[in-house]
Amino acid sequence: MSTDKNRATAAAILPLVGGPDNITSVAHCMTRLRIAVRDRSLVRHQELKALPAVLGVVEDDTYQIVLGPGTVARVTPEFEALVAEGRTQAAAEPASAAAAAPHPAVTSAELADRGAALKDAQKARNATPFKLFLRRVANIFVPLIPALIGCGIIAGLNGMLTNLGWLPALVPALAAISSGFMSLIAVFVGYNTAKEFGGTAVLGGAVAAIIVFPGVTKIDAFGQHLSPGQGGVLGALAAALLAVQVEKWCRKRVPEALDVLVTPTLTVLVSGLVTLFGLMFLAGAVSSAIGTFATWLLATGGAFAGLVLGGLFLPLVMLGLHQALIPIHTTLIEQTGYTVLLPILAMAGAGQVGAAIAVYYRLPRNRSLRTTIKSALPAGFLGVGEPLIYGVSLPLGRPFVTACVGGAAGGAFVGLFNQLGVGFGSTAIGPSGWALFPLLDGKAGMGATVAVYAGGLAVGYLVGFAATYFFGFTRQMLAELDTDPDPAADSPAAAGPAKQPVPA
Repeated sequence: MSTDKNRATAAAILPLVGGPDNITSVAHCMTRLRIAVRDRSLVRHQELKALPAVLGVVEDDTYQIVLGPGTVARVTPEFEALVAEGRTQAAAEPASAAAAAPHPAVTSAELADRGAALKDAQKARNATPFKLFLRRVANIFVPLIPALIGCGIIAGLNGMLTNLGWLPALVPALAAISSGFMSLIAVFVGYNTAKEFGGTAVLGGAVAAIIVFPGVTKIDAFGQHLSPGQGGVLGALAAALLAVQVEKWCRKRVPEALDVLVTPTLTVLVSGLVTLFGLMFLAGAVSSAIGTFATWLLATGGAFAGLVLGGLFLPLVMLGLHQALIPIHTTLIEQTGYTVLLPILAMAGAGQVGAAIAVYYRLPRNRSLRTTIKSALPAGFLGVGEPLIYGVSLPLGRPFVTACVGGAAGGAFVGLFNQLGVGFGSTAIGPSGWALFPLLDGKAGMGATVAVYAGGLAVGYLVGFAATYFFGFTRQMLAELDTDPDPAADSPAAAGPAKQPVPA
């Protein structure tokens, strides 16, 4: 039955994004189905938003449909299968497909031209070289998140068993399971980096594997001995980027008859030597600096640092740039076993939840918007903020700002206790909200760690609620919004905010 439901969701989405012939690529992240389309004009945005399973849509380089964690991983394969089936059927029955098409027939070249024009217009609104680079870096790490979450939870379970003295025979096995991936994460980063930047993926992985090879301890460079893992994921990222450039240089200059032998050899040799005698030292210094700075920042300016980080994280999520922080989180996990930043950044989601609840009570007659909030709040409590951002606070304007205020307050609370000596973090990245509790770890003990994190969430909820309730609406906004824009709206299919934009 579950498979039927996921396939039904995919089948409902496909015609609303222009059908199989309009799809050029399909992928997904933690919460979003990401598709590239030839012609954006064929995408029916409002009808997509009205689907019960769709929590929101985001227009970027790819068209992103927010389905939520778990659901997106199950719907995506069904969507890909339907796209493949549609193309096969269209090839077998071209006349029938043409007759059934809801839009006038156009050539593939015309579709490509129209899609390119719309895509360029979208890029001009929200794209800079820096943002685009950060998104590409995020694309390297997003596929690694499931393994980071799984291994992080197992590591937390293993730590609990160790502290309690339970099942001692199982502890080494869990340690191996949780640590195996992290010990080789540089290889996966190198592989994905080369793939993302247009090189041969396995060559990027091969060069990055040098970083974790135990034999590097025998190498003496500049009077120092290397250590396995020195430079971590940042070194792997840099090494793979270099490998891509060397490979592209070789492809242009090496004769085709020798390419299969010379290009991979030179790519690994040149990039490997530069990695061993340069990048590992440089990336190691940068990694150490990140860890030192994060520790210093929270130890000396904990409350203020938490306020800034918690307050600014929602805008990063809105722009889709929050994934670019993954390399920093991963570096901190490699160094200390957890990232101290994630619990503070998670407070932004708490502010968003508090703001959404305030909107719910301030607009008692807007059934459409209240239904949207009720359907999105469970995901919000679990740390998935996109449905509330794109479906509630951002379209309304002021509540988005007051949600940031709640996040800042929660971040300041957690940062203050970090400054007072109750430092802790997350053993993995990905979840936040209540879903982060199983991943918490710190030197002050689990009791204090859980209490401070729970306190931070409570502060974020309360301040986000209060700021939105008292300052989130003007009189004009209340007059325009506190009505039922669609008396027939009884389900999430009639999400209201997107249909009733109001100036902030």
